[in-house]
Amino acid sequence: MNMRLLAGLLFAVSVVGFSLGASLPLVSLRLHEAGASTLEIGILSAIPAAGMMLSAFMVDACCRHLTRRTIYLLCFSLCTLSIGLLEWAFSSVWLLALLRLGLGLGMGIAIILGESWVNELCPEHNRGKIMALYATSFTGFQVLGPAMLAVVGANSPWVTGVVTACYGLALLCILVTVPNDHVQHEDDGEKSFTLAGFFRVAPALCVAVLFFSFFDAVVLSLLPVYASSHGFAVAVAALMVTVVFAGDMLFQLPLGWLADRVERTGLHLLCGLIAMAIGIALPWLLNLTWLLWPMLVLLGAVAGGIYTLALVLIGQRFKGRDLVTANAGVGLLWGVGSLVGPLVSGAAMGVAPHGLPMALALMAGLFVCFARQSYRRAGRLKAVAE
Repeated sequence: MNMRLLAGLLFAVSVVGFSLGASLPLVSLRLHEAGASTLEIGILSAIPAAGMMLSAFMVDACCRHLTRRTIYLLCFSLCTLSIGLLEWAFSSVWLLALLRLGLGLGMGIAIILGESWVNELCPEHNRGKIMALYATSFTGFQVLGPAMLAVVGANSPWVTGVVTACYGLALLCILVTVPNDHVQHEDDGEKSFTLAGFFRVAPALCVAVLFFSFFDAVVLSLLPVYASSHGFAVAVAALMVTVVFAGDMLFQLPLGWLADRVERTGLHLLCGLIAMAIGIALPWLLNLTWLLWPMLVLLGAVAGGIYTLALVLIGQRFKGRDLVTANAGVGLLWGVGSLVGPLVSGAAMGVAPHGLPMALALMAGLFVCFARQSYRRAGRLKAVAE
């Protein structure tokens, strides 16, 4: 295993997670203080997700025409520019939108290719642990973004300054660790499915990614609103978000270790069932605070596990150009879930007081249904082949 490349990819995705966690609430808070409407804030907050969706269609061309180092240098240069100019962009909605789109594009390509390259580096017996380490790096540093914002304040230039400096370090790291070669997949031949075809060949994995991106966006944007509307102080409601993502961060490595020792599809399905059960029980858990907090930790752990195990199963099943195409599908689905999640959950909260946990439970149930059917069919085909 190329440990130097792995270390570089882990550092790069950590910086991406940090910038996402810092810039999303920063932009929302600055716009809110400037008197922007909630619609305007929502649209500008969604633009990075739209950029990530667009990046899925650019990955294949990048791999064909550019070296790995060049792709990463361009992506992280675009992200550096998008964050570095943010302080001067709030006077122009169009400039702000352009910078947010650029950030989404750069992050999207970097994440898609990073997941593909890390999966290619993994030996099969350690795939679960290494992919869990990759997911933990992203989530752990994503949590640091809002924490820094809480310490220095949304109006401090230190936020964009620190994130820009981290991107500068990432660029230096890329020069040292990422090889200046083209991605070679001659042994794997042509890709056997298109970006749209990924949804046909791996429906359970698609719904797994869709669920987690839905979950991630809803918890960040609406969980504090839901909790405060049911009697919790604003500070406590915000703490719930930290607790959920702490559970996600802390338990991915144990789940990855377990995924290398048990049947992965069964563990994947179990995570979905637990997430669905907690979503259904959340209205009652609000009245049992002694049980609520550990259940929020568990919810973050299993929701993150659904995504991490999807990445592990993608690496186990696909190779070469198919692996890049599958991860491009992951990027596209992430953007879709990030866009749809707050819209659907917000509408559900308008209809019913417990609309948010109902939406989360419904999405988890959808994953369970697809996973159960898909994995059962795959088991039958394997038995016939043997």
